[in-house]
This record gives sequence, structure tokens and C-alpha cells, in this order.
Amino acid sequence: MIAGYLQALRTPGALRVFLPALLGRLSFAMVTLALLFSVQTSTGSFAAAGAATGAFGLANVIASPYRARVVDRVGQRMALGAMSILFAVGLGGVAWATTRPDAPVGLVVGIAALTGLFPPPLGAAMRVIWGSLTAPGPQRTRAYSIDAVCEEVLFTTGPLIAAAIIALTSPATALLVTGGIAVLGTLGMTGGAASRQRTARRTPAPLALRPLRQPGFALVLVALVAVGCVLGTVEVAAPAVAERAGSVQVAGMLLAAFAAGSAIGGLFYGQRVWRASLGVRLVVTGTTMSLLCAALALLPGLLALAIVLAAVGFFLAPALITGYLSADELTAAEVRTEASSWINTAVNAGAAGAAIVVGAVVDVADPQLGFLVGAVIALVLLLVVAPRLARGIGRTALEAARSGDAH
Repeated sequence: MIAGYLQALRTPGALRVFLPALLGRLSFAMVTLALLFSVQTSTGSFAAAGAATGAFGLANVIASPYRARVVDRVGQRMALGAMSILFAVGLGGVAWATTRPDAPVGLVVGIAALTGLFPPPLGAAMRVIWGSLTAPGPQRTRAYSIDAVCEEVLFTTGPLIAAAIIALTSPATALLVTGGIAVLGTLGMTGGAASRQRTARRTPAPLALRPLRQPGFALVLVALVAVGCVLGTVEVAAPAVAERAGSVQVAGMLLAAFAAGSAIGGLFYGQRVWRASLGVRLVVTGTTMSLLCAALALLPGLLALAIVLAAVGFFLAPALITGYLSADELTAAEVRTEASSWINTAVNAGAAGAAIVVGAVVDVADPQLGFLVGAVIALVLLLVVAPRLARGIGRTALEAARSGDAH
């Protein structure tokens, strides 16, 4: 198994951009905790902190496809570099505002929202580079798999690093470090030849090539909203179950089991050569993780919960990888960054929506019921698109998209 991934990493030019890209992406795993505690420490209110992090997250999700479109239009070096600097300046602004005595909450939330407009889409940009360095098929699947697994590791360790900086210094310092890491990683990545080659286009991509206009792409996004629903459900319901059991410390272990399962699933998925079409794989991974999520509502004990959470996670990275591969298959090269960004946007939107619904459920009912509610929402979404996904991706829709690329 390891040999295939080492081969992907040994692709000429890959490590030169991948390692700094990972450093830059680490900042995205640190920012939420740093922002949350910066605002909470300044205002003494978790409600204000939640408003700031929510404003940041909402702005990030809304602006994500548009940032990616700018990268496709003007090239990685200029676009990503400028975004990373604006992102760091925004975090510095939040740090400044939260160290002022009696900082107005509206000011802090406003700066947080503006900052959320600028996180550079390093993940989407890196996947475009992987796509240019690897051939379609097993090699590209392995590249996307190692990318997804490393991202899981980052989002497991990033909050720990942020927490350590907060404990040793201050939340404002954690924000400044987060911004610095984003700039260093981005400039390191865009200094590599593989990134520099993604230069500006002389003319914008025709409207007909936009990802949302490609046959089958919207179906993929709906399926990934369902995947995001499961993700958001787990992130809310698992800690709630741990808290109800009087074991708040176990919440981190439950989420770690989920992340570990995803990493293992990503490695397994990338090593196999799959005969099923991308649409079938997306339906199977999404449906399986949704059914397992529903089963979490019935389990007694935290140990059983952790084991099945790992099983749910096992299908998360494969679903995401399949989404990225589908974006490659269904869209033209000129809009790949935007297409990959739409995949993340769909997952994040599903996670945010599920978090709201499941959060309301666990406040008034048994927290384990939240797993069932989130799973049902995901299954309904999958039921709507499953027949057409299984029939279209890799066949009719793919042919239509390719014929569109040719014009």
C-alpha cells in the first residue's frame, strides 16, 4: 500500500508544492479555535464568540467559489499570495480589536466576517496541481487520497497546536501565528514550478464551461451536501452524547476516532482500482456512512459509539475523493479550481445546516437522536439524486461535459 503513495509523492515537482501547501492549510485547522477564544476572552461571552466564528465561516462558504474563480482567472501565484496576505491582515485586525478594552462586539464580528472572505483555497489549488502532475486513473486517485488523508491529520492536530499557543501565550497571539503560517505556506507553495505554471488566462472561461453548467455536476454537489450532513451531525451529536454521559473529555476521543477512520478509509480507497463508476461510488459511500450514522442512535456505551464512529469516518474521505475526481471528470481544465472549491462548499454547507438542526434536537431530546435526524436528512438527499448519479456520472453526463470542453 505504502509504495503506491510514495510513488505519488515522488512525482517530479509534487513535494516542492505539497509540503508548503500543507503548512498553509494548517492555518485553516487552527483559525476557528484561535478566533473563538480571542473573542470569548475579550468579551466574556461565548455567544459573541459564536457570532464571530459563525460570521467568519458563513463568509468563507459564500465566497469560496468566487475566490477559486479568481485563482483560475489570474493564476495561482498572484491570487493565492494576495488572498493569504489579506487573510493574515484580517486575523491581525481581529487580534487588535480583541485586545482593546471593551471592544465593540459588532466591530469584532464585522472584521471576522471580512476575514472570512479571503482564506486562500490552497486545497483546491493543490488538487489542480495534482491533476496536472498525474494521469487520470489510479495514480490521480492515490494523489487525491494522500492529500485527503494529510488534511485529516491537519484538522486533528491543528486545534491542538492552536490550544497550545493559547495556553502558552494568548488567543491573539494564536491568531497572529495562524495568519503567519497561512502566508508562509502559501508563498512557499506558489514559489514552486508546478504552481507558477498555473498562470493567468488572457480571457475569462466561457460561461458554458462554468462547473454549475456541466451536466451531472449539480447532482454530485447534492450528494456531497448529504455527506456534509453526516459530518456536521457527528461534530455536534458526538460531543453532546459525551457531555450527557458526564465525560466531556471523551468528546475529543470520539471525534478523533471519526477522523482516524476517515484517514484509514482514504488510504484504502486510494490503493484500490475501482470498476464502479464515480456516480455509483459516491452513492455507495454516502449511503453507507448515512446508515451507519443512523445506527449510532441505537448504540449503548461510549466504546461502541467510538468504534462505529470510526466506521462512519471510514467512508468520509472516500466520498470526498470521489467528489474531487468527479469534478475533474465533469469540468474543463480552465475551471478546475472553482470546481474543486464547489465540492468543499457543498460539504461545508451540509455540515453547517446539519449542525443547526441537530444542535436544536440535542438541546431538547436524547443527544443520540441527533444521529438519526442527521442521517435521515442525508438519506433523503441521496435518494433524490442516486438514480441519476448512478446512471449519469461516467456515462451520459461525462460525455456531455467532455463534448462541452471541446468547444
